[in-house]
Amino acid sequence: MGNPPRPEQHSTSSGGSSAAPLHAERVLGGQADPGTSAAPATGPGVEPAGFEEATQALAPAVSPWADSLGRAGSRAAQTLLVAAVVVGLIWILLQVKVVLIAVLVALILASAVGPVVKWLERRGWSNLLATLAAFLGILALVGGVLTGIVLAVRSEWDTLTASAVEGWEELQRLVQSGPIPVDTAAIDSAVQQAGDFVTSGSFAGGALSGLGAATEFVTGLVLMIVVLFFCLKDGEKMWNFTLRWFRGERRAKLAESVDRSAQVLGGYVRGTAFVAAVDAVLIGGALLVLGVPLAIPLAVLVFVTAFIPVVGATIAGIIAALVALVTNGPVIALAVVVVIVAVNQIEGNILQPIIMGRTLSLHALMVLLALTVGTLVGGIFGAILAVPYTAVAWAVIQVWSNRYQVGDDPVLGPDPVNPKDRVEAKATMAERWKYQRMRYQQALGGRFGATERDAVRQRDDADGAGPAQDEDTGSAPGARKP
Repeated sequence: MGNPPRPEQHSTSSGGSSAAPLHAERVLGGQADPGTSAAPATGPGVEPAGFEEATQALAPAVSPWADSLGRAGSRAAQTLLVAAVVVGLIWILLQVKVVLIAVLVALILASAVGPVVKWLERRGWSNLLATLAAFLGILALVGGVLTGIVLAVRSEWDTLTASAVEGWEELQRLVQSGPIPVDTAAIDSAVQQAGDFVTSGSFAGGALSGLGAATEFVTGLVLMIVVLFFCLKDGEKMWNFTLRWFRGERRAKLAESVDRSAQVLGGYVRGTAFVAAVDAVLIGGALLVLGVPLAIPLAVLVFVTAFIPVVGATIAGIIAALVALVTNGPVIALAVVVVIVAVNQIEGNILQPIIMGRTLSLHALMVLLALTVGTLVGGIFGAILAVPYTAVAWAVIQVWSNRYQVGDDPVLGPDPVNPKDRVEAKATMAERWKYQRMRYQQALGGRFGATERDAVRQRDDADGAGPAQDEDTGSAPGARKP
């Protein structure tokens, strides 16, 4: 017997194909009229009965997430999920903030002192001796600053307290005799309440809490010292170990990210330290000439607060002016304010552009926002670390993203980013050559390093066993795989 004809091969009287009506019949559960032919009764332009219902049954159901509202909802859900992950990470970091702050401070100090270690090594010093010299030098500098603060405060504390009491009484007399009547009874009451708080149990509890904070500070300081030492001594080894887990373009971008981060952090610390030292010398000298008590501690305070951009110098100036007002009167306080304003102008218009250059490459608004967020999250340490690490984040974004349109645009106008601020302009020729070698190392036939199996084969070859064949390709070890 011959094979029966396939239904889709039947022809209609008009020459049209019967695949569509037969398919509709199958979809409709074989409910076709047995008395009619599967082919359409009229011309090819007439659709068979039930064709529209069959087409609707075959059409895929429209997803509720396919329209614009659904896509917006899916993006909102993704955004909320990412935000939840970010909040969770921040919460975890805040639980170990002592470790986090210690590591961040150690990294920023290592970036600043690292070039000294390399310079000593190029002069013939061993890695250990160069690390110890730089490490002890930075510890001596920080320890000397702290010791100077303590000694200066202890030597002039009695003078400051006596002058403060006398100045407070003078301030009360000025307020009472001023044009605006002020009732000093409320001020005296507040002072009395403050004294009662000091002698109460709540103050003792606060002191215990402060003792716990001091313990955390000492712990973080010791951890920072240890991390700083190992970053100076084995920083390149640790980063070498990390890069070996990546290949090609990723390895090149990771290496460039670290180089630019170290450049930003080191330049920021060194430049800010120099500018802060100049500010401290100028303001401290003016305070000594004006006879303001605690001139040296106030100068040290100027140096420390200079590491807080935008508002650091203002905070130090306000404190110095208040001390001068209480101890020396309004005329000397006004003179201190004039000195502070003049030094700030010198810093902002001369020192910062020349010394700092384009290290941060951040807009002033971004600096202010980073400073605010850092202060809210991490307090004084957050205020100090927020701006440099924001600059690091911006440098890393430039390394990993190429979506930014460089140069002038006929519609948008000039490029708001200076060519010198772009990350590719800050790499040396040696660094660029290193990145290119990383990108094309495998394409040029270079090997990424011996695996444990290759190391065993090399030892066998050295022992005279002869080159073993590769288990994957059957070729000698070291031969390029197709």
